Amino acid sequence: MMPGDHVPDWQNLSILERNTEPPHADLIPYDDWESALANERERSPNVQSLNGEWHFKYGESVAEVPADFYMASFEPNGWATIPVPSNWQLHGYGRPHYSSCPYPFPINPPYVPNQNPVGCYRTQFHFQETTNNQRVHLVFEGVDSAFHVWINGRFVGYSQGSHFHSEFYVSPYLNEGQNVIAVQVYQWCDGSYLESQDKWRMSGIFRDVYLLSSPQVSVRDVRVSTHLDEGYAKAKLEVRVDFADVTDAPFLKSDFFQLRTTLLDADRHIVCDRYHHVRQDEPVAELIQEVFSPRLWTAETPYLYTLLLTMYDKKQQIVEVKSIHVGFRDIRIEEGQLLVNGNPIIIKGVNRNEFDPELGYVTTKESMLRDITLMKQHNINSVRLSHYPNDSRWLELCDRFGLYVIDETDLETHGFHFYGNEGHLAQQPEWKEAFVQRAKRMVERDKNHPSIIMWSLGNESGYGANHDAMAAWIREADPTRPIHYERAYDAPVVDVVSSMYPAVETVIQEGCKDDKRPYLMCEFGHAMGNAVGNLQEYWEAIYTYPRLLGGLIWEWADQGIKQQAERGGAWYAYGGDFGEEPHSGHFCLDGLLFPDRSIKASLLEYKKAIEPVKIEVMDAALGKLRVWNRYDFVPLSHLQGLWSLGQDGVMVENGELARLHTPAGQSEDIHVPIDVHKLKNKGEYWLHIHFMLRDPVVWAEKGHEIAWADIPVLTVAEAPEPKDAAQEATPLTLHEAGNEITLAGQDFLMVFDRHQGAMTAWTYKGVSLLTTGPKLHLWRAPVDNDVHLAKEWVKAGYNRLVTDVREVAIDRTEAGGSRITVKSVVGARGGKIAFDSRMVYTIAADGQVTLYVQIEPREELPPLPRFGVELVMPDSFNQLSWFGRGPHECYADRKESGKLGLYSGSVQEQFVPYIKPQENGNKADVRWSSLRNQEGVGLLFTGEPAFDTSVHHYTTEDLTTTKHVHHLTRVDQTIVKLDARQSGLGNHSCGYAPTLDKYLIKAEPMNFTIRLRPV
Repeated sequence: MMPGDHVPDWQNLSILERNTEPPHADLIPYDDWESALANERERSPNVQSLNGEWHFKYGESVAEVPADFYMASFEPNGWATIPVPSNWQLHGYGRPHYSSCPYPFPINPPYVPNQNPVGCYRTQFHFQETTNNQRVHLVFEGVDSAFHVWINGRFVGYSQGSHFHSEFYVSPYLNEGQNVIAVQVYQWCDGSYLESQDKWRMSGIFRDVYLLSSPQVSVRDVRVSTHLDEGYAKAKLEVRVDFADVTDAPFLKSDFFQLRTTLLDADRHIVCDRYHHVRQDEPVAELIQEVFSPRLWTAETPYLYTLLLTMYDKKQQIVEVKSIHVGFRDIRIEEGQLLVNGNPIIIKGVNRNEFDPELGYVTTKESMLRDITLMKQHNINSVRLSHYPNDSRWLELCDRFGLYVIDETDLETHGFHFYGNEGHLAQQPEWKEAFVQRAKRMVERDKNHPSIIMWSLGNESGYGANHDAMAAWIREADPTRPIHYERAYDAPVVDVVSSMYPAVETVIQEGCKDDKRPYLMCEFGHAMGNAVGNLQEYWEAIYTYPRLLGGLIWEWADQGIKQQAERGGAWYAYGGDFGEEPHSGHFCLDGLLFPDRSIKASLLEYKKAIEPVKIEVMDAALGKLRVWNRYDFVPLSHLQGLWSLGQDGVMVENGELARLHTPAGQSEDIHVPIDVHKLKNKGEYWLHIHFMLRDPVVWAEKGHEIAWADIPVLTVAEAPEPKDAAQEATPLTLHEAGNEITLAGQDFLMVFDRHQGAMTAWTYKGVSLLTTGPKLHLWRAPVDNDVHLAKEWVKAGYNRLVTDVREVAIDRTEAGGSRITVKSVVGARGGKIAFDSRMVYTIAADGQVTLYVQIEPREELPPLPRFGVELVMPDSFNQLSWFGRGPHECYADRKESGKLGLYSGSVQEQFVPYIKPQENGNKADVRWSSLRNQEGVGLLFTGEPAFDTSVHHYTTEDLTTTKHVHHLTRVDQTIVKLDARQSGLGNHSCGYAPTLDKYLIKAEPMNFTIRLRPV
C-alpha cells in the first residue's frame, strides 16, 4: 500500500518492492569499445549522474511530511539542502546510533514505530531525448532503509534493502527538458529487522543515484561462467545473455540487430569473436566458446580478460557496448580443502565494513583504492564483505588487484538475541520471501566477479528453514561457488564450516576432525584497541592441519565518527557519544587501522604472521637457511632477497641473495656468506633477511617489503675488566640524617627516604634525573582484551596496591659502593596483604645502580597485569633511544613484527592514541634504553638480559579511567616503566580466546634485575 494507507509499505511484510526491475549484473552501456574497456561510468554518455545537492526536509514521522511535496509544482521554500550521497545524521538530522546488536526500537515484527523519521528529498535535472535513450532506468545503489520515489509528481515505485541496487523503468515519466525527482526515505522499515548488523545505524541515500539510457534492443543481463579441464590447459567460456523486452519489440521482425561477443586478453588482443542474431522469439542467447591455454585468475595472479558485448543495428552501427571482466578460474572443495584452479588455498583475510569517519556509509573511489592498496601491501589475500554487498566498484578493485571475496548478503537478525531466539525470523514461513530475495539480489548483481569465491547467507541470524531456501536458490542459480553461513556451523546447508573467535585449542580440534568440508575462522583476532595477540599460534595451526582454511580478522578499520573539539582539534566519537540508547560503547573501535586509516601495530603483526616467505634456520653460524614459499601459486622469482649482519644494532656486513625460483608450497636451501670467525668484537650478532618486490605492481612500488626474518647468530661476551680498573672509581660518601640516606660520588648524588623505602632524588652533574624513584608497579591500564581478566585484577586489588615499608638496611660493598635493601608488604586498602616485596639497590662507586626486585605472593592470586617498576623523571627527559624490538609497540604475544634494532624518538611519539585510552607503547625484548634531555644527559637502563619498557607523559591512572584520548591530561613528567614481563594482549574482547597460558604472569615468587646508569 502507498503512504497514508492502512498498512504502509514500510511495515507491510507482503510488500518488499513496487515496480522495481528484476536484479541483474551491474552493466554500464557505452558507445564504443574504448570507453567500455576503460569501464568508468563517468565516461559513458548513457549515464547521467543525479548526485549533488538535493533539497531536503526532515521529519520525526510520516505525519510531518509536507503534503504533495512530490508534486512537480511544489516549491521547497525554506528547505535545506543535503548532499547525495550522504547520511542525514551526519548533517544535523537525528543522531548517529551505534549498536552492535540491539535494535533501536522495540521488537514487534514486522512493525516498526509509527514515529518513524523520514527524509524528503527533491532535485531537478535536465533530460535530453536522443535516439539511444529509448529505455531509461533510474538506479539507486543504496538507500537506508526504504523509500518511495516519484518523477514529475507521478509515483514510480518503492524499494527496501539498504545495500542493494534498486532500479526502476522511468521512460514513461520523463519529460524533454526539466524534470523533478522526489524521494521519501524511511529510517526504519520491516526490512530493518533483517539489518541488525554491528554498525552505526544511519539513514538516507548513501550511494550513487543515476539514470541509465539504453536502446530499445539492449543487453539486460549477462551471466558468465568459466569451466576448466583437468589439466587447466583448456577452458570453456559460457555466456548467457538476456535481452531487454525483445518479445515486445515488433520492429525486430523487420529490423536487423546483432550481438557481437568479443573476448580480449589483458593486452587487448582478440581471443575469440562471435556474432549472434537477436530474434524476437529468443529473448535469451547462450554462447559457449573454447579458450586454449587461458591465463588463470587467482588472488596472486589476478589476470583479467574483457568480454565486450556489442549491439549493432541493421546499418552495422554500434548502438551499445557493455563490458565484463572475466577471470578464468574454478572453485572446488575436496577432502576438506578449498581449491582454486586445483590448488588448495589459505584465506588470509579481513572483514571490512564500508565506513568513512567523515562520510559515514559513503565510500569514495579514493578511499576504496586506499583500502585495497593497504590490504595487498600487508599480505592480505581475502576480504569478507561484512555484512552486506559492497559498492560494486569495490568488487571491480578486488578483481583487478587480486583479493578473494566472501560476498555476504544484507541479512542479520542479531537483535533477536534479546527476543530469546536469534533465529526467530529464519524460522517463520512468512519471512521466507524476504530472506530469499536478499540472496537473489546479491547473487544476480555480483555473479560475474571472479574475485568472489564464496556466497554467504548473511550473519548472526540463527538458523532456520529460510536459510535453507536461500541456499537452494543460490545453488540453482550459481552452482560454481560454495556457500558459507557461520550460524549453521556444520549443518549440511553449508559447504564451508565456520565459527567466530575460537581459541587456538578449538582451531586445532577442528583441524583434526574428519569432515570433508574446510573449516574457516570467518571472524577472529578481534582487533579492538591494543589487540591481536598470539597470531603466531593460530597460523602455526593453520599451516599444520590441511582442513583449516584460514581466517579473517575482525575488522579492517575502527568505526569512529570524526568530531571537532570546541577549542579546535579533532576527536572520534563512539557509541553513546550522541546520547543514543541502547548503544554498544566503543565496541566499534575494533580495527587494524585507526578511522583515518593510519596503521596500528596489530596490522604489522598480521602482515608478519601471514607473510608468504618463511625462513627456517638450519645452522645460523654457517649461514645455512631454508626458505619456504607459502604462496599458493607463484614461485619466489618475483622477489629480491637481501641480507645484513648486525652487531648491537649496527650493520657490519650485507649482501644480496641469489635469485630464488622456489615453487609455491615448497622449500629451498640457501647459504648466506657470513664468516663468524671474523666476529670477535663484543656484541650480539644477528642476521636480518628480507624479501622485497623486484618490480612495481599495481599496489606497491619496487622494493616494497613482503617478508623478513631476524636470526640470532652468536653473542661475544665482554672481556673481564682488570681488577685495578674496576677499583679506579672513588668510593661513595654515605651520610645518614634522620629518615634520609645520602650517597655522593663523582658527579652524582642520591637521596633515599627510609619511610618511603625509595630513592627521592638523583642528580648528575647538577642535573636532577628523578622526580620519583623506582617503585614496584603491577598494574596496567586494561586493554580491551583484558575485559574479563581485569575483573579479576580489580577484585584482587591490583589497581589500588599500596606498599608498606617494614625494613631498610644499608651496607658497604667491596668496590667502594653501597647496598640498600628495602623489605615491604604490598596490599590493597581494605584487603589482605597480597605480596612480600624486596628491592635491593646496589650503588657502584661510578654511579651505576643495579636494582634487584623480588615479590612473593602470600596466597593464591590471579595472574598479574605486569611485573616491574615505575619511576618518574622531569619531562625535559623526552628523548628515548633503545636497542630491542621496534619501532612500533610490541608485547609478549604480539612482537613477531618487531625488528631487532636501534631506535629513537620523542616520548610523545611512543604514545599510541587509542580512541578509548588503554595500555600502549610498550617496547619488548629491550637490551638497553635511555632517556635524555636536549643536552644529552639522562639515564641508561640495561636489562639482564632483556626487559620491557614504556614511556609516557600520561599517568597509568589517567589511561585507566579516561573515556576518550583527547580528554587525557598531559603531565609535566616523563613516566618510565621497566618491566620484567607484561601480560600478553590475547583475543578476548569478543568470543572465546583468552590470553594463552604461556603469556600470563602467574602470581608466584619471581624476581628481576635491571641496571640504571647516569649518562
